[in-house]
Amino acid sequence: MISTSAAKDKLRHVLLPLFILAGCIPGPLRSQANDTATDSVQTFTLEDCVAYALQHQPGINQALLNISVARTTNAINLSGWLPQVGISGSLTHYNQLPSTLAPNPVTGGPPVPTHTGVTNTALPELSATQAVFDPQLLYSATSAHLFVEEAEQNLDSNKIFIVSNVSKSFYGLLLTLEQVNVLKQDTARLGTDVQDTYHQYVAGLADETDYEQAVITLNNSRSQLKQQFENIAPGYANLKHLMGYPPDREFNVTYDTLAMMQQIAFDTTLALHYEKRIEYRQLETEKQIQQHLTGLYELSFLPSVSLLYTYAYEYESNSSSQLFKKAYPFSFFGLSITLPIFTGFSRIESIHRAQLQEEEVDWAEANLKSQIYAEYTSALASYKSNLYNFILLQENKTRATNVYRIVSLQYNQGIVSYLNIIIAESNLISAEIGYIDALFQLLSSKVDLQKAMGDIPYTH
Repeated sequence: MISTSAAKDKLRHVLLPLFILAGCIPGPLRSQANDTATDSVQTFTLEDCVAYALQHQPGINQALLNISVARTTNAINLSGWLPQVGISGSLTHYNQLPSTLAPNPVTGGPPVPTHTGVTNTALPELSATQAVFDPQLLYSATSAHLFVEEAEQNLDSNKIFIVSNVSKSFYGLLLTLEQVNVLKQDTARLGTDVQDTYHQYVAGLADETDYEQAVITLNNSRSQLKQQFENIAPGYANLKHLMGYPPDREFNVTYDTLAMMQQIAFDTTLALHYEKRIEYRQLETEKQIQQHLTGLYELSFLPSVSLLYTYAYEYESNSSSQLFKKAYPFSFFGLSITLPIFTGFSRIESIHRAQLQEEEVDWAEANLKSQIYAEYTSALASYKSNLYNFILLQENKTRATNVYRIVSLQYNQGIVSYLNIIIAESNLISAEIGYIDALFQLLSSKVDLQKAMGDIPYTH
């Protein structure tokens, strides 16, 4: 048996790092669900994190801008239906006037070359056209709403991605924080065990191996606590990234354990509806756009028709100084028809290509349905297994707590050896960590199941 002073030095050497480690953990991180954070740091629930992400996440804001871009692009494409008005002008000076052959006044004589026109000409002109029928404009008009719908569906897709990933990241962070809390309690409990074992050892009531085993168990718990504590910062960083939260600002997460327990339930008898998945709706929109494109190529055999009007104010003079003294205005209107007769079979081949692309979208739809069903069955199986696992581990936690309490009393009464304490402590820690891990795994698998069924909350 070692001396009392040596034993005290050993005990101090063991417990000092424990106190230092506990002091390094910030207060907000040590708090439980009902603790109040400091006024200088915001506290976010899951709903707060999701709401913040839906307003500040760069991907969401880019998708919102894309909707505006789609509407603006439609306005540009449809502007061709409005009158197109333009002004043009020309200024011409002839160094040598053009010639024409006039009839010879002498019967039978050769034609007489004659200069025509004037030396200087200025011609400002106002022209306007109004489209009556144009295949490209018709396509733009009939498909404009589809491009806006496509952009809006892209926004919905981004929302679903953000909500599901923020939720799972939030649960992952909570898991780490809860593991830290459990390991802190375990380390504190083991620290008490070390002290108790030390006093029993000094008094000759316990063997030296009991004390050494207590120290070994405490060191193992301290190591696990340190590892989980270091995982907190990356967990917050990942959640900030998904939320679009400034990296240099801090916040704490909070949650209601009772409410979270009530959220684990999900009706697994609900039928899968493919049309609720955003990917399926996006593909349906793509199919409609492709059908409109095929219609455009079919309409390309029809002529383009437009009305036109021109008003010109012509100035003519052989003297440059007298050019703008007098004008000779004229105007006209008419109908313009353009009909390509032969384009090297490009229109026929364009129709053929568009029809092939429609068929490609049909095959993509069949593949998507298969993929959605596979995701759904996998998510459903994961949720069911995690739910079953959670129920069992919840029971294990209760039993392990009771066993540790009984074994501790038995050890203090000298009925069992310290080895029983170590086993009970190990089982308790495994049960507690397994329980909280099962809880957050269950909540994450529920998010995956909701996503697979197209039923993600907060996005509507």
